[in-house]
Amino acid sequence: MKDLRRYLALKYIQYLVLSSSYTICTFLGLLGSLYTIIILQSAKVSSKSTAVLISSLAKADILVSVSIVSEMVVWTFDVSISSTAFTSALQQNLLTANTHISCLLLSCVAFEAYLITFFPTESRHLRTVKNARLTSRIIWILVTAECALFQTDDLLKASSTSAPTHSPCVLLFHFSSTAAALLRSLSYFLGILLRIVNVYVYYKIFFSMSNR
Repeated sequence: MKDLRRYLALKYIQYLVLSSSYTICTFLGLLGSLYTIIILQSAKVSSKSTAVLISSLAKADILVSVSIVSEMVVWTFDVSISSTAFTSALQQNLLTANTHISCLLLSCVAFEAYLITFFPTESRHLRTVKNARLTSRIIWILVTAECALFQTDDLLKASSTSAPTHSPCVLLFHFSSTAAALLRSLSYFLGILLRIVNVYVYYKIFFSMSNR
């Protein structure tokens, strides 16, 4: 459990404290996620809702690994300009998806810690493995849809110059561009809100434990 707490602390620093990702922190996060996945396979770790959320958090770093591998492929092999643009957009969208999934799952862990601290008995029916798996699945589905929208918007922007003025692609471009812009703005403000909420939650938990 101490290792899992250290891993959560690392992830909170990586996604909810630092304003942008750094190479060293990303590398440590990947190592921590790999180590965490191995730990959670052990029979000594009980299958609880928190463990399910942490497992999903660790698996989110697979998106970072895919982004790094795709970047290495672009550098290693001779690819066309269009393929480079597609890969570059995909890399960025995968990193964005990883950040959003991680922030949401970390917030779920914080919320569960809040319930355990202040409403341990009343919230027992909510803190189940089934609900944790359902929550993780919903987060993955929503962020995957977001990533698909961003990727579609980037592809349409890259091909908009060659499309006819009155073609259906133009209407699709305007729709996806507007939807992507609104979603990016919503994600930005949601990220700020999650940072504030997480700080408040752990502030309350810290002083509650200190008073005890």
